[in-house]
Amino acid sequence: MSKTIHKDNDDADQGQEDSFMSHLIELRKRLMIAVGAVMAVFVVLFIYPSPSYMYDLLAQPMLASLPQGTRMIATGVITPFMVPVKVTLMAAFVIALPVVLYQAWAFVAPGLYRHEKRLALPLIVSSTLLFIAGMAFCYFVVFRTVFHFIAGFAPQSITPAPDIEAYVSFVMTMFMAFGVTFEVPVAVVLLVRTGLVSLDKLKASRGYVVVGAFVIAAVVTPPDVISQFLLAVPLCLLFEVGLIFARSITPKPRNEEEEAEERSVTTRD
Repeated sequence: MSKTIHKDNDDADQGQEDSFMSHLIELRKRLMIAVGAVMAVFVVLFIYPSPSYMYDLLAQPMLASLPQGTRMIATGVITPFMVPVKVTLMAAFVIALPVVLYQAWAFVAPGLYRHEKRLALPLIVSSTLLFIAGMAFCYFVVFRTVFHFIAGFAPQSITPAPDIEAYVSFVMTMFMAFGVTFEVPVAVVLLVRTGLVSLDKLKASRGYVVVGAFVIAAVVTPPDVISQFLLAVPLCLLFEVGLIFARSITPKPRNEEEEAEERSVTTRD
């Protein structure tokens, strides 16, 4: 009897170990596909239109705020090469973002219900579009407003000559901040759709969201009121947009038989 119990325990441990290894193999597969997609786009952009063109395009908001004929500088030896490469890699990641998000979803999908799997395509499309919209808002509105404000505030006795490495670091931070901020509607919809937070509770927390938005803006953005305002206000508005969409897809109560049937279908899949 004891030998049988010991054997069953060994089989259970072996099954858990095999399951853990299969998850690691699946994770490695998904990561390789995501990285491969980013690198494939990077190679294409590197060949055409080239990293130099990608950087010149990114630098337009800053160059437009500088005095006529002023150019940016590079203080490092390999900076003129590495910085455009970083910009190209960032652009490749944004273009390949749908593939990256799909691979992340495909990794966690086997553990989800069938009705949760139906959210895959809408989530991937909306997350990609919102992230790109956040970056576009930052590029066309925030950068031009902030850079012109800083240029107008600077003393007449100095000639601004921004370093390209510091500029790209600043731009990437701002792109990430606004891209993630524009994902707020998706986050709100997921919280309500999965039942983690009720819609009424989210509505009641509006005041905390407003305060948190300005705190986040003060931490992430430069120490000027304009950029903080341009991040905090869209965050609050996007939270309200998320509430509007969440109101239309609030999940209906499900009984235990439906849950059991859903689990059995998921297990068979």
